[in-house]
Amino acid sequence: MWLRLIYLVFCRIAGWLALRTRTSVAKDVEILVLRHENAVLRRQTPKPRLNWADRAVLAALIKLLPRALTAHRLVTPATVLRWHRRLVARHWTHPHRPGRPAVDPVVAGLVEQMARDNPGWGYQRIQGELRGLGHQIGASTIRRILKRLGIPPAPARRDHTTWRRFLSTQASTMLACDFFHVGCALTLQRLYVFFVLEVGSRYVHILGVTTNPDGPWTAQQARNLLMDLGERADQFTVLIRDRAGQFTAAFDTVLADAGITVCKNPPRSPRANAYAERFVLTARSEVTDRMLILGERHIRRALDEYARHYNGHRPHRALQLQPPRSDRPVVDLTHERIKRRPVLGGLITEYERAA
Repeated sequence: MWLRLIYLVFCRIAGWLALRTRTSVAKDVEILVLRHENAVLRRQTPKPRLNWADRAVLAALIKLLPRALTAHRLVTPATVLRWHRRLVARHWTHPHRPGRPAVDPVVAGLVEQMARDNPGWGYQRIQGELRGLGHQIGASTIRRILKRLGIPPAPARRDHTTWRRFLSTQASTMLACDFFHVGCALTLQRLYVFFVLEVGSRYVHILGVTTNPDGPWTAQQARNLLMDLGERADQFTVLIRDRAGQFTAAFDTVLADAGITVCKNPPRSPRANAYAERFVLTARSEVTDRMLILGERHIRRALDEYARHYNGHRPHRALQLQPPRSDRPVVDLTHERIKRRPVLGGLITEYERAA
């Protein structure tokens, strides 16, 4: 727009300079022609539309005309005054913004997160929590945000607990156990490894390795598990297992005496024990499928070393990339040298800062 105004001013100045060189007779003839053209254009367009640059040029030039010639122009003095009054009114009038101001997207995200993380929280409960974080927001605004996101009110949310939330809540009190087998490279025997996984912390217990996992042996491993847990055995209430014949009534009785209820998987449903099955995949892909097992003592020693790495050093995605029970020293950023330590003969590598 400003470029258009500068262009119009330049054209008018150039035209005025050109008129200085012309005779009065030529000027009078041109004025008659322009008046006639103006009359023709007015018959075709009674009310032409002017932009603000046109208004500025006409308002400046009309002051130079004699009073008698300003009455029948396209822009009259009354029109210029009306433009001026409109400009003043627009300058002093505050902009009208209908409706309430929009909610900050950060606050709306907090409302959604609190509603999903806490099914029992109502609108005022969320409002109070946000006020404690320094955000002032009304309960009706919270209701409107949740309605737009398709999140029902607190009573309905409380009654619709998802399986993911249920399992996450119960994980700290759950144990999962299973067997996986490894082939011996020398004797071609099949070795059975029995382990128990703490679902909440992902801490694994390698309880034993045998070629004949019968009922008495499995019951003894249950006693060994309770000894490993010690006082922490009271934290667990459920153990998930499959329906293999190695798990006899004696195995269930040992755990029941400690207050742990045994929960059996449905037949042919390995996904019901997904945490244990995932550890089997991890142990196979990182250890047993990458080395030759020479015997029972060899696999026991290798799995014990792997369990120390798994529990104390290996990052877990379910734990925000932290190990179940970290044995890493406190990170000292002043030590720039990185120390490399091989595990299982170099199958796995651990890194830490060294002095």
